[in-house]
Amino acid sequence: MSIEFIGMIQSQKVSEIHAASGPAIDRDYVKAFAQAHEAAGFDRILVPHHSTGPSATLTISYAAAHTERVHFMLAHRPGFTVPTLAARQIASLDQFSGGRLAVHFISGGSDAEQRRDGDYLDHDQRYERTDEYLTLLRRLWTSDQPFDHQGKHYRFEAGFSEVKPVQKPHVPIYFGGASEAALPVAGKHADVYALWGESLDQVKELTTRVKAEAARHGRTVRFSVSFRPILAATEDAAWARAESILARTRQLRQEAGYSRGGPQQSEGARRLLAAAAQGTRVDKRLWTAIAQETGARSNSTALVGTPEQVAEALLDYYDLGVTTFLIRGFDPLEDAIDYGRELIPRTRALVAERLAARQAAPLAA
Repeated sequence: MSIEFIGMIQSQKVSEIHAASGPAIDRDYVKAFAQAHEAAGFDRILVPHHSTGPSATLTISYAAAHTERVHFMLAHRPGFTVPTLAARQIASLDQFSGGRLAVHFISGGSDAEQRRDGDYLDHDQRYERTDEYLTLLRRLWTSDQPFDHQGKHYRFEAGFSEVKPVQKPHVPIYFGGASEAALPVAGKHADVYALWGESLDQVKELTTRVKAEAARHGRTVRFSVSFRPILAATEDAAWARAESILARTRQLRQEAGYSRGGPQQSEGARRLLAAAAQGTRVDKRLWTAIAQETGARSNSTALVGTPEQVAEALLDYYDLGVTTFLIRGFDPLEDAIDYGRELIPRTRALVAERLAARQAAPLAA
């Protein structure tokens, strides 16, 4: 199977090594950022959701109007919009973007983050609600007749969406969550299951569990893993750059009054910290120092090396069944451009070679 590259844009320049400054929305930056991803050969762009940030839905609407080919992925938290309205909003955005939308459903890994928006369900209850929510969205996107619903979290009469997604049967559903409460929901609903940048052994273990959950519903699932590639012309230069990123991250966190990050409620964060417990360098070139420093707040593990070396490391994950890579840099716009020069084309070439070899093997036998 071929591979998909997903990038990520935000509404202003910010990362672990760049403190946010200026207005929360920089239209010129968003436009340039989205267009840079399209030019670099990314397949899709994630727009994240934060409880205090700009609307991801409207950011995608703006970015889609300034691009032609690249697809988008909306980060969406169930619970803050009723499913009847969410179904119409998502289908409308898919229509206006020309069928370029996917949605990444995030049930929420932090009670404090959820409560900023008035959500007081606990962790496991949030996944229970997501199950009901996704069941309703999929029905609203495909039903040709209004229907009533009375469930634990939602109730309505004659729910219906006149607007349907361009993509059939509906927009692709990406899903995140590694807890025991999350995995059955993933197996039931996810088209693509997303992990943060874990070790090879961790990815093999978790994807095996998700496959088993999907098989219970007669389904198959694709897999995505997220990394923060750190590239340079030589391996030594790449590791030197990684150390400078760590130093700058520590400096900014100290200036902001943050202590070294502790573990989050998120099971995904705990898994990243478990990888970090093996050392700052795991497998061939998985670097965990930023995850250790921040408490694994968001996807924070990197692959470090030359473009050739990092492409080979990505191929190891591909051999485990991972067909989507979400990659974003610590210098967000500049790294997106850099990935398009060598990393993305080199990785695609390696995958094409691997596929050709697999297809030739039966003939040789």
